[in-house]
Amino acid sequence: MTNHVLITGGAGFIGSHLTRRLLEREDRITVLDDFNDFYDPALKRTNIQPFLDNPGYRLVEGDIRNEVLVDELFRDSGFDAVVHLAARAGVRPSLQEPILYEDTNCIGTLRLLEAARTHGPEIFIFGSSSSVYGINKKVPFAESDEVNQPISPYATTKRAGELLCFNYHHLYGMRIACLRFFTVYGPSQRPEMAIHKFTDLLARGETLSLFGDGASRRDYTFVDDIIDGVVATLDLAPPFEILNLGGAETTALADLVNWLADELGVEPNIEHLPDQPGDVPITYADVSKANALVGYSPKVPIREGLKRFVEWFRAQQS
Repeated sequence: MTNHVLITGGAGFIGSHLTRRLLEREDRITVLDDFNDFYDPALKRTNIQPFLDNPGYRLVEGDIRNEVLVDELFRDSGFDAVVHLAARAGVRPSLQEPILYEDTNCIGTLRLLEAARTHGPEIFIFGSSSSVYGINKKVPFAESDEVNQPISPYATTKRAGELLCFNYHHLYGMRIACLRFFTVYGPSQRPEMAIHKFTDLLARGETLSLFGDGASRRDYTFVDDIIDGVVATLDLAPPFEILNLGGAETTALADLVNWLADELGVEPNIEHLPDQPGDVPITYADVSKANALVGYSPKVPIREGLKRFVEWFRAQQS
């Protein structure tokens, strides 16, 4: 078991869930987060509120691209492991601001790797994305597949991050795992993501704008399953691995909307729009490698996960 873990982006959706899990097992946590305005920073403040009085929790507000801040943080803190989740996220926004995505996701990752090389620790977990598979035709996606066809700046930065991680493993012996997350959802999910956005629109009786004919499919992964995989990988600390963490099943967009409407007890009003640039037709995780290596086995099927999400959503409205 690790002792002192740095979680970058720890005030975000996945990061705050990981923080809770690690504090429950009495790890010490330092969170580095810049509370940027990609979505309302107040939501991130809400995510971390339960931790602020915990003596094992420390919050550092700052940018992973800040060389002085990052170097001093690593030098003075004695981390045992890093879980790097901070990033500019989202495919579509990356088409509008590709330079920001490159700067944050690549230079920021490089700053962290350099600080870890210089001061320790040797254990580094990198939050990657299923988007690196791009328009691969073979499904389910396996870690051994070629990933030479990313179709968004966001996807490209995540693949670049994986390659930077391999550099630092190969050159300096760091123990690094790159975890390819497949569409994570659950309580506190970012508000612009499909399940949260659709739930909000359906609950308010507004029209849903769906891109494409509803046949596109995603491998949705409940956040508790993702955290299981992250923690198991953190404890194993493999020399270097790339692992898929997904739900290992696919859901059509049209079904997703209908199931959310069922949970809310409403009738969906849908407007179909053309496919969006950068969107892939399907994501589907082969998790056999993660299962063999760290015992990863997703436990929350999509209908159960949507039920839990809607329960959380309703609680926020009351």
